[in-house]
Amino acid sequence: MSIIANKIANYLSSNKLTISSAESCTGGLLSSTLTDIPGSSKFFISGITAYHNKEKIRLLRIPPKLIKKYGAVSKEVATLMAKNCARLAKTDLAVSITGIAGPTGGSKEKPVGTVFIAVKFNNGLLCKRFFFKGNRVSIKKQTVAKALALINSCL
Repeated sequence: MSIIANKIANYLSSNKLTISSAESCTGGLLSSTLTDIPGSSKFFISGITAYHNKEKIRLLRIPPKLIKKYGAVSKEVATLMAKNCARLAKTDLAVSITGIAGPTGGSKEKPVGTVFIAVKFNNGLLCKRFFFKGNRVSIKKQTVAKALALINSCL
């Protein structure tokens, strides 16, 4: 993970771009990964860990009706999390993560390991759904690795 995180850091720093994050199931692991890089204050502006739905509503301004209609783990919520994170933090890029790390909380439609990652960049937005296997910690690590890959693909 550190190689791709360093590549992102170098690109953002050299192009004077900024990034923020809105995380749920990863509990701040992406923010931690990015801020482990020396000089990260040049590009990393804010990390919001909105683990509970109440905080998605309060901090990220996700409408309760959207969560009720699609669920917190959905493309619709992940997309709005990224858009609102970029707007609130005033960053060039924003990444959001929402998912089910387990071992409980899954359903037939959204099993444990279901994760949505969205990246807001310039005028674009990329949101993808993933299905990860493993235990809670493994799912969180896989999610962050995939989030870094998606960020890199948007640069």
